[in-house]
Amino acid sequence: MFSQDFKEFVQLLTKHNAMANTYTQIYLQLVFSVKGRQNLIQISWKDELHKYICGIVNGKQQKVFAIGGMSDHIHILVSLKPTIALSDLVREIKSNSSKWINEKGFINGKFQWQEGFGAFSYSQSQLDTVITYINNQELHHQTKSFKEEYIETLKTFNLEYEDKFLFNWIE
Repeated sequence: MFSQDFKEFVQLLTKHNAMANTYTQIYLQLVFSVKGRQNLIQISWKDELHKYICGIVNGKQQKVFAIGGMSDHIHILVSLKPTIALSDLVREIKSNSSKWINEKGFINGKFQWQEGFGAFSYSQSQLDTVITYINNQELHHQTKSFKEEYIETLKTFNLEYEDKFLFNWIE
């Protein structure tokens, strides 16, 4: 697809943040689930996990505005600079955080995030609403399941989907 020289050039630009005259404002809510939608994220270590994920994101020179979720899924509101591909950032978050959870021995067996993720864009004027939404996940999920929430979000953003490609739901 791209030559190795071009890839190295892009990496050099990214490494030195040498993207003169590049101005972006990209806010994304990332949503992904524990593999098999298992309720594995425990209250006793959830805050530690959130701090660890913030460290991953910050280490990639991106910014977390809010992070929250339930025992089976997570929401992260980030601003994304053009120095990293969204899929690369999500892969870093998922792989490093699952490795960290496993090294800490927080669960019996192996922790994994489910394949795939949702990414939903917002304008700056919507940030307070999204931050409140993410911070109030426990309250929100007293009346709505993750499946209902996720499908509603897909519909709100007019995203076509096929049930067979959504997360493995546990009813």
